[in-house]
Amino acid sequence: MLHLKNISITFNEGTPDEKKALQDINLTLVPGDFLTVIGSNGAGKSTMMNAISGSLMVDVGDVIVDNKHVTHLPEYKRAALIGRVFQDPMAGTAPSMTIEENLAMAYSRNKKRTLRIGVNKKRRDLFREYLETLNLGLEDRFTAKVGLLSGGERQALSLLMATFTEPKILLLDEHTAALDPARAELITKLTGEIVSKFKLTSLMVTHNMQQALDLGNRLIMMDKGQIIFNVSGKEKQRLTIEKLLQEFQRIRGKQMESDRAVLN
Repeated sequence: MLHLKNISITFNEGTPDEKKALQDINLTLVPGDFLTVIGSNGAGKSTMMNAISGSLMVDVGDVIVDNKHVTHLPEYKRAALIGRVFQDPMAGTAPSMTIEENLAMAYSRNKKRTLRIGVNKKRRDLFREYLETLNLGLEDRFTAKVGLLSGGERQALSLLMATFTEPKILLLDEHTAALDPARAELITKLTGEIVSKFKLTSLMVTHNMQQALDLGNRLIMMDKGQIIFNVSGKEKQRLTIEKLLQEFQRIRGKQMESDRAVLN
């Protein structure tokens, strides 16, 4: 469902500020995989996600989604294949539009545009059904402006908007990092439920090691633009935060630098 082949990206190449953001990344996700990605600040996690979504073009290598070569396609042309939830709850929705209008916009993402009305009774019933799964009462607030929702409510709506068209790949970019602990726990729970319900192939970047251990069937650790640790299945289930930190120290010969990863 996703294949990254020999991906490399260098920022400010040929200058004193040159940085190899990704170095020869190879990664394959089969349908239904849920991969969590951890690593210190600057490890290349978000750069890899941006390379998949098309918001960054790779210098070298190929990006393949559902057997389609999308390496040279801009972000908007990949949108029919890829759903994404951002760290900032404000980023994934249009605040001046209503809940209903936001859902209608997301619903049309992978469909041919027409001049028909964006929301009809059939769609409204469908939207209500999906909103009810969030258990936040949003199904009774169709006409509320999204900008008036709380951060947790907006992130839950963003998650729903990114997934209910069942994209080939779901990208979760530290999507609970900006929330308070209670809302972060809610969104984490909803994420597991929605990914499982739709059997979505998902990639989640997180600084929260416990979240990375609790969700998904696969985990990779990145450092300096490289994948340095890759684990799945029962081996992943046996991992603890302490064991992850030990693995990093064993591979790199030093402690992981990110306090956030440990404190979370």
